Amino acid sequence: MTYGFIGIGNMGRTLIEAFIEAGTCKPSELIIHNRTKNKAEQLAKTYPGLRVASDNRETVRESSVFFLCVKPGEFRNVLQEIRDVTQSDQIAVSITSPVMISDLEAWLSCRIAKIIPSIANRVCAGNSLFVPGTRLTKEDETYLWDLFRTISQPILVDEQHTRVASDLASCSPAFLACLMEKLADAAVEETQLPRETALSLVTQMAHGLGQLLTKGNFTLKSLQEHVAVPGGITREGLNLLNRNTGPVFNELIRLTHAKYENDIQKVQNSLFPKVKNN
Repeated sequence: MTYGFIGIGNMGRTLIEAFIEAGTCKPSELIIHNRTKNKAEQLAKTYPGLRVASDNRETVRESSVFFLCVKPGEFRNVLQEIRDVTQSDQIAVSITSPVMISDLEAWLSCRIAKIIPSIANRVCAGNSLFVPGTRLTKEDETYLWDLFRTISQPILVDEQHTRVASDLASCSPAFLACLMEKLADAAVEETQLPRETALSLVTQMAHGLGQLLTKGNFTLKSLQEHVAVPGGITREGLNLLNRNTGPVFNELIRLTHAKYENDIQKVQNSLFPKVKNN
């Protein structure tokens, strides 16, 4: 089995490194191409045996499964380049949420899936969002599910929920890291605690929190109740957070969805431009 990767930006590289280091794939089973060739060559040096293709067409021709890891605005050029070399028994996996499966199926003759990874997959944790296309067989779905199960916990998602699921699974590591950093910075500003100490405290806390939620039989709600005793400091802090953070997260979801809808429209305008009448 040969796996192709078109694009090795942050998430493309994350998948490659995760699959290799989890033992899912050998470097020799991977072929990659990137618009900036030097990045691909550097990755090949890191993982001897990994092949660098001369172009996207070679990547597809040599692959049984290939991953489209490019930005929404780059899809038309990539699809134009590869559409006549795809085969009906190949599987194309898009990791780009605003590109609709129906649009990919209109362009390519192969089987299509949309699977959205998370940076947490780099350490074989977190979810991957699995949206099967209409041409996938049950065997294809099982194969892809098992493939991603080696680096994540796959979860089946309806395509209409891709955006909000991505907010929770893929974007939230950055959102929560931002909140943790702001908490640490506030502690430094208010008390002159060394910043290095503050960052270490919140980082180790996050590690422990993950363990409590995955292995310690706690839920998000029960953990809050366990720590926040009536009349205690934590309860006062939770009361403050509950008063102030709710509207922020509602606004956040509205913002990401507005951006998503705009991105979908831009992609579709690119893939299926309207012919202007003279």
